[in-house]
Amino acid sequence: MSHLRVPCSSNYVSPSVVKICPSTKLHLTCTKTNLAQTFTKPSSLHCLLSMSSLTGLAPLEAVLFDVDGTLCDSDPLHYEALREMLLKIGFNGGVPITEEFFVEKFSGKNNVDTALVAFPDDLEQGLKFVADKETMFQRLAREQLKPVKGLDKVRTWVENRGLKRAAVTNSPRTNAELMISKLGLSDFFDVLIIGDECERGKPHPDPYLKALEVLKASKDHAFVFEDSFSGITAGVAAGMPVIGIASRNPEDLLIKAKPSFLIKDYEDSKLWAALEELDKPDVKKLEILDKNI
Repeated sequence: MSHLRVPCSSNYVSPSVVKICPSTKLHLTCTKTNLAQTFTKPSSLHCLLSMSSLTGLAPLEAVLFDVDGTLCDSDPLHYEALREMLLKIGFNGGVPITEEFFVEKFSGKNNVDTALVAFPDDLEQGLKFVADKETMFQRLAREQLKPVKGLDKVRTWVENRGLKRAAVTNSPRTNAELMISKLGLSDFFDVLIIGDECERGKPHPDPYLKALEVLKASKDHAFVFEDSFSGITAGVAAGMPVIGIASRNPEDLLIKAKPSFLIKDYEDSKLWAALEELDKPDVKKLEILDKNI
């Protein structure tokens, strides 16, 4: 499909506030405050379990997906391309970068940020380096790109409910369209939002806010799938609950960005328990009951 090219706004939602939940009962209050981006720190196992619920979003309108690491397992390919390209320029004294360094400095970042890591004092040279690196990544992606486990299952879930959907990424448009096409998702997404085509990319909320605007969807009835610290930060700042995918990036790093909960991949039982609860016809009855607990 031909994806829309749209500029992004610079609206911002205030940061989350952490509160302690005093309840020892199974209830929905923490779920509702969590989904409103006032994150509630659980004081009991029951509360912790209820926080993974998405019932506060009903009726659900849209699901927004990051691309790299969220739709496909592309981080190893980015790491391989960057490692080889950085070796060519003698970065780090010619010592290959580690995966930990890649996660800290490059994962989820836009091209300008990546360029400045490689060439802190020469953005023009850095952007040329990034362009060469993307060419290498594209070659690797055509040969090796694979979907995140369970992607087809969640795709079917979204399609069966007629939900609006957007791909929102800091990747260059050429990369994003290649990955989406390779995964067979070109006709799945209603819109593709590119961070570098926005006033501000992730970790700012602009790309996600623009996706909601184009989809004509409310942040109160949408959620995000993300795999990086900057991406989770962006989704949370846009006022939506974010389900973090901890397939590559460390859980302790991702949790600092305040996702609603973390999953390993799209087959994770935590995800399907939450989606099944969202599908329940008596969600509103549960919310009324919760007020009386």
